[in-house]
Amino acid sequence: MMETKDNGEICSGEEHMFVSEAEDSQKGLHKRETWSTKMDFLLACVGFSVGFGNVWRFPYLCYKNGGGAFLIPYLACVVVAGVPLFFMEVAVGQFMGVSGFKAWNICPLFQGLGGVTTTVVFYLNCYYNVIICWALYYVFSSFTSELPWKTCGHEWNTEHCYDFTAVNKTNSTNNVTAVPMIRIDPVNEYWERKVLGISDGIENMGTIKWDLALCLLLAWVIVYVCICKGIRSSGKVIYVTATAPYLFMLALLIRNSVLEGALDGVIYYLKPDLAKLLDVGVWVDASTQIMWSYSIGIGALTALGSYNKFNHNSYRDVTIFALINSGTSIFSGFLIFTILGHMAFLQDTTVDKVASSGPGLAFIAYPKAVSLMPGAPVWSALFFIMLIFLGIDSQFVQMEGFITSVVDQYPHVLRRGYRKELFIAFVCFISFLIGLSMVSEGGMYVFQIFDYYSGNRVMLLIAFTECVAISWIYGIKRFYDNVEMMLGWRINRYMWVAWTILSPMFCAVFFLIGIVTYSELDYKRPLTTYHYPDWAVAIGWVMAMSSTLWVPALIIHKFIKHGFSMKTFKLMLVYFVLFHTFKLMPAYFVLFQTFKLMIAFFVLFPTFKL
Repeated sequence: MMETKDNGEICSGEEHMFVSEAEDSQKGLHKRETWSTKMDFLLACVGFSVGFGNVWRFPYLCYKNGGGAFLIPYLACVVVAGVPLFFMEVAVGQFMGVSGFKAWNICPLFQGLGGVTTTVVFYLNCYYNVIICWALYYVFSSFTSELPWKTCGHEWNTEHCYDFTAVNKTNSTNNVTAVPMIRIDPVNEYWERKVLGISDGIENMGTIKWDLALCLLLAWVIVYVCICKGIRSSGKVIYVTATAPYLFMLALLIRNSVLEGALDGVIYYLKPDLAKLLDVGVWVDASTQIMWSYSIGIGALTALGSYNKFNHNSYRDVTIFALINSGTSIFSGFLIFTILGHMAFLQDTTVDKVASSGPGLAFIAYPKAVSLMPGAPVWSALFFIMLIFLGIDSQFVQMEGFITSVVDQYPHVLRRGYRKELFIAFVCFISFLIGLSMVSEGGMYVFQIFDYYSGNRVMLLIAFTECVAISWIYGIKRFYDNVEMMLGWRINRYMWVAWTILSPMFCAVFFLIGIVTYSELDYKRPLTTYHYPDWAVAIGWVMAMSSTLWVPALIIHKFIKHGFSMKTFKLMLVYFVLFHTFKLMPAYFVLFQTFKLMIAFFVLFPTFKL
């Protein structure tokens, strides 16, 4: 940030964001960590970004939007935005060596981006662990001889419960099946009435479901234990959580492939419908999937990059990550649609009648399918354990993204003694308390508000602003020089085009489409569609605005602090020189860059007095 000299003049610069290890020791500060091996960063990226969206959203979007034809807009979005934006965020963190506000000191005018991403990732942390809580609940429920959602006749079932696959229905008398006018599958009633205990609306929050609350507490305890010692501990845990899901998915796919109807499911999944490519909605779905799947715009990638050594080859890792991430999405489609094909076969219907997305796929369609398989409890437990592994490492890194941003902002306070561990415990506790609102009887309605408003469209706006900050204000040539300084060689020229033109255009266009096509949130239930009241929608918009206000707020703050003048504005456009980068550069490069800085400084500020 800018400082005021004793004589009242404004000068650019601040304390060095990095001090030597000796200085850290003298001040009693713990050394800032780095990844212990080169593999840690790649696995952390894979564990973080490969999550629920790859398993429960991509396969459905692929089916909904033209089957195999959807791969065309999806892969186009990967090339235009996914990989370039992913690498840009990682490179900023690696070059600056910090995250959050201080990472975006690279462009002081948009330093508020650090606050935007920190706020978004905090909201994400609060509701993401609720999904893990649901998965834990289903794992515990799977330890039984017969899955409880397989049939009707339980205390939570209603007169509308109808077992579509049973020979004798629960409402039969004298061997004559009494078919209710309104029929609801037992797996739906188990999800809504037993697991969620859902109320009739957000106006009726009801009581906390303590079985879910205990699962949520367990999820947060697991997260705290794994991250309390920083990336040295969580980095090792990710070796298991990032790789284990692939073993589970392979085992489930092998099992699913021999089921009747599995091939029909694969055909539905991949059958191309090229006419769909003319539908704008297909491209919107592809763009949204990329932003979520590649975790763009929530600050965690900058935090991961900041733990890299300065000359780490993150360019190579990003390329490998892109292959793994997109490959996992495509692979998981086979896993999901083989079981949905089997489910459609048993119900004598088509796959489109059983295909769904989001929680509806993970907690309704798939549990129903596995309940029809031999050894159902085992396969059910395996599936939900896989979901937990997919989600928990994402939660680790999201928490690291938030914690690292705050610790980097206040290192002299939080890098002493056990203060960081206590701060992590405090954040986990606050997030748990917020999460309790989502495990009450009206909790699903709160969850939907967090999911719909906290980050969906905001991430596109964040990514657009990042591109403008790096390419057009900080300077694309300068940033290319920085990347070359780190890697030791010049990266492909395509990134130049992507960062300056393609990616910002991508973000701007789809953000505007999202605004034009915006519809207020609703929640579809088996018998009705719930429409949120105006005050609940207003809360959602407050959440969305609370993150985006950081950028203008910090600009106004700097003008108020240093005066409304052109000099203040120019100072906010001056990039910061990092002390630790000079130590790593060749001597001639240091002299050359210093000379350029001196020229730029005295051209911009001819009246500046030393």
